[in-house]
Amino acid sequence: MSSLASVITEPARGSVRLSFAEKLRYLRPHPNLIGFALPSVILLLWQLASSQAWIDPVFLPEPWKVVQAFITMFTAQDLALDFLASIKIVSQGFVYGAVAAVGLGVAAGLSRRFEQFLSPTFDTIRHIPGIAWLPLIVLWLGLGAPAKVLVIAKSVFFPVFLNTLQGIRNVDKSYIELAQVMTLTRWQLVRKIILPAATPNIMVSLRYAAGLAWALVVVAEGLSGLEGLGFLIFRAQGLLLTDQLLVCMVIIGLVGFFIDRGMYLLQRRVLRWKQGYEG
Repeated sequence: MSSLASVITEPARGSVRLSFAEKLRYLRPHPNLIGFALPSVILLLWQLASSQAWIDPVFLPEPWKVVQAFITMFTAQDLALDFLASIKIVSQGFVYGAVAAVGLGVAAGLSRRFEQFLSPTFDTIRHIPGIAWLPLIVLWLGLGAPAKVLVIAKSVFFPVFLNTLQGIRNVDKSYIELAQVMTLTRWQLVRKIILPAATPNIMVSLRYAAGLAWALVVVAEGLSGLEGLGFLIFRAQGLLLTDQLLVCMVIIGLVGFFIDRGMYLLQRRVLRWKQGYEG
């Protein structure tokens, strides 16, 4: 197989000579590699800032020291167990909050009376941050996992509930009129018209809520509990273990990225029937 250079410089016999623009097209980076450009620049600046002592190593250790800290935490400490504890809490809080939100959001969207029944209470509670509930919840449930799960579920609930409700209310009225002309039953109207039309709003809210849940576990574990990534972050801060602090931050960022990518792929699969602008 000929190399890339031979393809560019020595076109096959009888073929048309490539123009300069066409040659550049071969050298253009793959689209999937573009996203690595900014992280590479950040890593390079981090290395320079640490090696040149622009920032005190106590506050910003070199990248290789962070890698060493990760190996130590993984092999000699309980990093894996703390990570699994955080994943378990986030999963439970997200599932409980999302299921309740979608169920009540659909019910409120289909019934104006039910929405009016819920609105005063929900509009008051949702303006109280989840973290503000944590001290009271700890008094009720203690410092264990249930308190953190409840805080995360509460924070997940309202974005999903409001988007589900709004998605149902934004269904095009012409669809409803068409369903009436076709004499669809109420269940058929909900299943074939309303829910599919509201699904984009619901999927976007679930994607947002998944990232929110993962971010909140850090605060919840930091304020109550003796395990999890949040606990490790606050412990590293108190002991001035900046390398361990950065290990936890990198793990949280990478896991958050993969959670968002996973939800995005799920959204595309569920909404594969809906074509939109790709940019």
